[in-house]
Amino acid sequence: MKFIVFLSLFITLSLHAKNIHYLTLEDCQKIARESSYQMRSLIENLKIARYQLNSARNRFKTQVNFYAQLPDYSETISSLQDSSGLHYFPVKQANFSGNLQISQPLPTDGTIYLGTGVYHVQDYFRNEQSFRLNTRIGLEQPIEAFYAYNHLQSALKLAQLNYNLSKKRLLRAQLDLEYQVAQTFYNLYSAVEQERIAQQTLEQQEDAYKLAVNKFKAGVIAEVEALQMEVDLGQARNNYDLARVKHLADSDALKQLLNIDLQDSIVVNTDLTYPIVQVSLDTAIEFGLKNRLELQEQKISIEQQKLNIAQIRAQHVITGKISAYYDFIGVKQDPQAYSLPTTFNNAWDELKRRPGNRGVALTVNIPLWDWGVNKNQVLAAKAQLKKMQLSLNDSRITIIRDIRNTVLELKTSLRRLQLLEKNVQVAEKSYAISKKRFANGDINSQALALDRNRLSQAYNSRLNALISYKLQLANVKRKTFYDFVHHKPVELDMYLSE
Repeated sequence: MKFIVFLSLFITLSLHAKNIHYLTLEDCQKIARESSYQMRSLIENLKIARYQLNSARNRFKTQVNFYAQLPDYSETISSLQDSSGLHYFPVKQANFSGNLQISQPLPTDGTIYLGTGVYHVQDYFRNEQSFRLNTRIGLEQPIEAFYAYNHLQSALKLAQLNYNLSKKRLLRAQLDLEYQVAQTFYNLYSAVEQERIAQQTLEQQEDAYKLAVNKFKAGVIAEVEALQMEVDLGQARNNYDLARVKHLADSDALKQLLNIDLQDSIVVNTDLTYPIVQVSLDTAIEFGLKNRLELQEQKISIEQQKLNIAQIRAQHVITGKISAYYDFIGVKQDPQAYSLPTTFNNAWDELKRRPGNRGVALTVNIPLWDWGVNKNQVLAAKAQLKKMQLSLNDSRITIIRDIRNTVLELKTSLRRLQLLEKNVQVAEKSYAISKKRFANGDINSQALALDRNRLSQAYNSRLNALISYKLQLANVKRKTFYDFVHHKPVELDMYLSE
């Protein structure tokens, strides 16, 4: 009978399925990670956050820019009014210029810069040319960055917070997806096993029915017992048909999750053994509090709110800027007949001869009175911060309770599974004895059916307990970010490296 059912199933799959997929749980999880829109979207979000973090870090590095005007030629009519009247004259010029700007941002939100430029003007109407060389070293430093708000440092901190949050979200989504896939996978595995148990029950009922028919023909049992066996056989066939329908439905659910064609077939392969995992509650709580997305999001929101408070307060503090520069200028005007190197050398000599220009400035803006507008804005932001901190503490307690309950459920699930395995052994022995006693006429069909039902229930209960235990292991992993099976923390790199 088993061979006929297997052969029939194989032929059905071969005829109607486009492809047959032999999948383990690990295969399903890998396929889901590769095909899930949510995973791909979160990976792109992580890339965005990483690029933004790199951009914020690179703002501390030297910036170099070059500007050029090659050339700027113009012919116009210009006017000049003096005591003798309004005069018009043509303007015919070609301008060439280049400017190199090197700036180095400072951690104090200021900038040190070096700029050098070359300007050359050809005046064709006056038949002359001019050359100008200019080099400036300068400093720009906002004073409020020392005691109020540093834009450069704040931008870097926000970028780091956003990147860390993106990593936590992606890792949590990976673990949630693993759990979802495990649930769907084990639902299918349960349906396959339920079909197998229903098939086994049907075979046992067919054997019992044949035996009852023979005994009835021999006059050993009453007709009503033979008829009851026939009814039980019909019920067993109906249960087997229902199990097959559930098998197909759960198979389609897994195909949809993995983005597999519904015309394909899936054959799940899972290990019936299970690891006996001892979970340390202290370790579970430690890693859970360290990594849970709910806490990380709130911690990052608190840090962002602190920066927001500093930014609001900075709107009503003494602000200002320190500026300093020192530059060298060389300007020379020569006839157009002079060669370009000659004009350049003349301008260079002028630059060396002239004393450098210098300047230092301190500008200050002192807010005097705003009727408490800024003060109340700061107080409102601080109240919001206090609210966030209270919510964080409450979330910590909730997560600790959640982890405790999950760990206790895991331990209870393991004890239940071990107990039900013994129950299966007892039920198998009991049914074997009852089958012999029924053949010998010591018990009736109702007693045999009772033991058969007990055996089916034992199989189903053990199967449900096994699936529950394995799902609890996955649940502990996603709630603590720690893999107690392999005794190591869950890191995002192990998923990104696949």
